[in-house]
Amino acid sequence: MNARPSTLPTPQDRGAAGEHRALDWNVAVATAVRLMKPGPEVPRSEAEQAVRSLRRFSVEAESHVREQTGLGLDLPIAEGDVVDRPAWVRGAADGLAELTDAALSTADSQVLRGNDLLGGISSRSAGVQAGVVLAYLGGKVLGQFDPYGESRVAGQRGRLLLVAPNIVAAQKSLGVPGDDFRMWVCLHESTHRLQFNAVPWLREHFAESLGTLLAEMEGTTGELLGRLPAVLREARSARSSSGDSSPGMLGVIELLQTPSQRAALDRIIAISTLLEGHADHVMDAVGPRVVPSVATIRQRFTERRKGGGLLDRVLRSLLGVDAKIRQYAQGAAFTRRVVDAIGMADFNAIWTSPDTLPTRAEIVDPEAWIRRVHG
Repeated sequence: MNARPSTLPTPQDRGAAGEHRALDWNVAVATAVRLMKPGPEVPRSEAEQAVRSLRRFSVEAESHVREQTGLGLDLPIAEGDVVDRPAWVRGAADGLAELTDAALSTADSQVLRGNDLLGGISSRSAGVQAGVVLAYLGGKVLGQFDPYGESRVAGQRGRLLLVAPNIVAAQKSLGVPGDDFRMWVCLHESTHRLQFNAVPWLREHFAESLGTLLAEMEGTTGELLGRLPAVLREARSARSSSGDSSPGMLGVIELLQTPSQRAALDRIIAISTLLEGHADHVMDAVGPRVVPSVATIRQRFTERRKGGGLLDRVLRSLLGVDAKIRQYAQGAAFTRRVVDAIGMADFNAIWTSPDTLPTRAEIVDPEAWIRRVHG
């Protein structure tokens, strides 16, 4: 886009966050910004109109989400930060650094053994690799709520980022009305903002769960990769009868893990699937009232998630994007079935405490969650 949207302030010296243990986030940001492609070329007036509407919709959308869910009705609402691609990279890096800081503070340092998690890879090399991932995602991500960022609203935490060039590019490729698509995106991301701000314990619980997973990790990356050939043979053998010769990245990761590691990963996957699916359900429930073309947007966007050339599909698989897409579908189906069965008010018991969150098994068996929580 020719007219740059407002950007986040360039972070001050990241210090410990920039060189967090085995990963130098400053290097990651510099690498990503250097590798990223520019956004689409659009007239300045069109770019400025997109920025203005995204700021307005980020507030309006959360109001609609609150009415739909009954969550956070008394909380203040702030405009989201409308950013360009480099600003998203800086914000994402800061958020990831904060998350890993919080997660690692809950894990036993002797279990983690310092840099063993990255198998001796230098902090700069790890930063370059992270930067390549951020560069790829920086051209794809439409929006993101970072629960670990600094909020501009007193009494709240977190930062809502809306990536204007990517939203404009996606809207044009889908051939859908601009304001409809921008509101639709804001509905999803505002739901995430509401989840974390209306459920005060969720932020810390997610970080603690990640810390538990890291603490359960045994050995270096090199040792884990040494088990990979046998794991792949096992996966191919197990799936040959179904005709699926590829276990997928998530499947390989799970096969590499011990039972305790898998249990920790299950908790992370269950939380993430719930949050993504709940947001997808809410955006589609609210959509017909405020987004006239919501049915067309959903149909075309779902097809877009499946698309891409061979290289794009490989990268999505390696980066876990395809697994995330499955999370949207599974989590939305769980939310829809529970809400249809017992209503949104009783669904909201899910936010009572970590004990009322669904397990990974309950995500695909919503009735089991209803029986456990509501008896």
